[in-house]
Amino acid sequence: MFYGGYAYHGNTFEQTYRCYPASFFDKPHLEGGDKVIMPPSALDCLASLHIEYPMLFELHNDATQRISHSGVLEFVAEEGMIIMPYWMMQNMLLQEGDTVRVKNATLPKGTYVKLQPHTTDFLDISNPKAILEKTLRNFSCLTTGDSIMVAYNNKQYYIDIVETKPASAVSIIETDCEVDFAPPLDYKEPEKPQQPTVPASKATAEGGDTVVEDEPKFKPFTGSGKRLDGKASKLQASEVPSSASSVPSDSNKRSNQQASAPATSGASNSTRQKTGKLFFGSSASNNKEPQKAPAKEEEPPKKDEPKFQAFSGKSYSLKR
Repeated sequence: MFYGGYAYHGNTFEQTYRCYPASFFDKPHLEGGDKVIMPPSALDCLASLHIEYPMLFELHNDATQRISHSGVLEFVAEEGMIIMPYWMMQNMLLQEGDTVRVKNATLPKGTYVKLQPHTTDFLDISNPKAILEKTLRNFSCLTTGDSIMVAYNNKQYYIDIVETKPASAVSIIETDCEVDFAPPLDYKEPEKPQQPTVPASKATAEGGDTVVEDEPKFKPFTGSGKRLDGKASKLQASEVPSSASSVPSDSNKRSNQQASAPATSGASNSTRQKTGKLFFGSSASNNKEPQKAPAKEEEPPKKDEPKFQAFSGKSYSLKR
């Protein structure tokens, strides 16, 4: 069947046009959707055919074997020409004046669409879901493999159609469609900090050391001491372990002196008590044997400061 030089086969419309971008005809509103502008003769031919509405078309670039789908907005283009959005021409690898074959198509309603933004900037929008829903209202169909353009705030965002169900091309007019997002193309997962590899033997040894260091142990007699006579103590808590082996402490000296004092005084108690003199602090019983003095006495180190000596005071008698 031939009509005005155009060929029609039953209910099929198929024609070849030369494509031009919307900017050539001062129609920038076409860039926000997927609709094209065809010549008036195409409307006459389509009206005589029994086709389904809304009108959807399959676009072919025979030179590169690229296929896409679109709707129609108007039939006001010049004869032999078709006006297309520039992003659609980029998807089909078309230049100004290239030929494109247009064929009517019937597409199922979409139930699932998976989208993938080119950049992470699209996710930085305050409400990307609302912007996407508003943009898709100007679209009539989606094709797997295409990249649609979303304009927002004087910036263009490109989004790939990764997957569509139930077919590779679906209609999104008056349908409830589930939308899923894939990570953007320039998205990079944060790198995990790499821990240095340590051999098992060293790891266990270091692990054991850390446990010992972490657990504080009780150390007795580590505090600071003060003398009763008011003099400053030279032995500090931190110096006790190092000096204990070489220099005897004051407490040891006092015990040695106290041990030696009863030995010497015990021997003279008997003589002193025989002369009829009474001494305070003398032993009550004379029958007890005096304690033996130690065989060897350590000589105290010579120091400039006088040290406290037991039983070194003056004695007084009660004899008249």
